[in-house]
Amino acid sequence: MEGTIQNRDQFLNTISKRLGRPRLTAVEPPKWKFQPQYEVFKDTTQDELVDILEDMCDVIHTKFYKTDKNSLPEILNQVVTEYGGGPILTWKDKRFEEWGLGDLFNNEWPSKKMDVYEWDYKKGEENVKIAEKANVGITISEITLAESGTVVLYSNENRGRSINFLPATYIALIPKSTIVPRMTQAAKKMREIEQKGGKVPSCINFITGPSNSADIELNLVVGVHGPIKASYILINDL
Repeated sequence: MEGTIQNRDQFLNTISKRLGRPRLTAVEPPKWKFQPQYEVFKDTTQDELVDILEDMCDVIHTKFYKTDKNSLPEILNQVVTEYGGGPILTWKDKRFEEWGLGDLFNNEWPSKKMDVYEWDYKKGEENVKIAEKANVGITISEITLAESGTVVLYSNENRGRSINFLPATYIALIPKSTIVPRMTQAAKKMREIEQKGGKVPSCINFITGPSNSADIELNLVVGVHGPIKASYILINDL
């Protein structure tokens, strides 16, 4: 339900009066002379962004695969098998079925005694317990930052964030069309959703490879407080 703000005008008018200045009803965004954030990878093609993303995956200790819609089930099955199989936890998302993964999720993996769970908000905290025991979490990137190798995930009642953080390993499916140069373009896309009357999710996760941490001497340890391994699967024809 939408919230209701009570006595807003009265409150703001009082503040304005106490400050001794007129109340502003609109804010004009500043126009900066230099905006370097828009210049990085400005003229980079989508294929070049894919190459940048692939190179960055080496830096962030993440395996990178490229495929098309027809070969997606085969590649996903290969990655999950390399990770040791189930239990597997996924979003409840119709795109999995649209991309030809229904048979893999509903028949092939269960026939191999690999448990597949779909996030169900009606189960409440039970979802978190399933995520804690899962070996593989599978989600979809809504926006992908080539510069940093970051996937952007929109959480909602059918897309619990625990899927990203609690399973032992993590797989992100990345439609090629979601790749943008960097955070600048991701923020712009989210702003456009709001400007067009849509709702930006209250929880947005920016995930860059498997969990890792570095001590004061900058000794990096990968796989500390979340998935110890991560893979990105780029889908070329989406």
